[in-house]
Amino acid sequence: MKEKTSHLHFYFHDIVSGKNVTAVEVASSPTTGSSFTEFGMVRVMDDWLTEGPESTSKMLGRAQGIYVSSCQEKVHLLMALTFVFDSGKYNGSTLAVVGKNAVFDKVREMPIVGGSGLFRLARGYALARTHSFDLTTGNAIVEYSVTVFHY
Repeated sequence: MKEKTSHLHFYFHDIVSGKNVTAVEVASSPTTGSSFTEFGMVRVMDDWLTEGPESTSKMLGRAQGIYVSSCQEKVHLLMALTFVFDSGKYNGSTLAVVGKNAVFDKVREMPIVGGSGLFRLARGYALARTHSFDLTTGNAIVEYSVTVFHY
C-alpha cells in the first residue's frame, strides 16, 4: 500500500445556546459556574461541519464527541472527537482527534490519531482558527485545516 496525503478544509459550528443547539453540558463541578475557565465542565457535541462559515453552507458531516474544560488558569479544552464525513469525496469516512485546544490562541494544533474508511490508519494534525465567537451566547464557528496521512 502506498501512503497518501490529504488536505481538508471545513468549518465547525459549536452552538451551545439559541436555536439548533449542537453541544450540551452533561457534567460540571461544584465550582464550574464561578470559574473563568469553567473548569470541570463537560459537553457532548454533534457539531456541524460545513464547506463555508455560513450555517447555510454545504454540510460535509459532523464533529461528534466530547470536550472538557481541563485547566484552572486558562481556557483549555481536552477534545476527544470524531469528524464524521457523510457527503462528498470522504462520505462514510472518519478522522479521530484527541488533544488540547487552547481556545484563545490564534492557531491551535491537535493530533489526528486515527480514522476509518478512506482514512484507515490515519495520522496527522488539525489546525483550528476561530472564525467567530459570541461572548454572550458562547456559540463559535471554527475554521479547520487538516493534513492527514493514510492508506
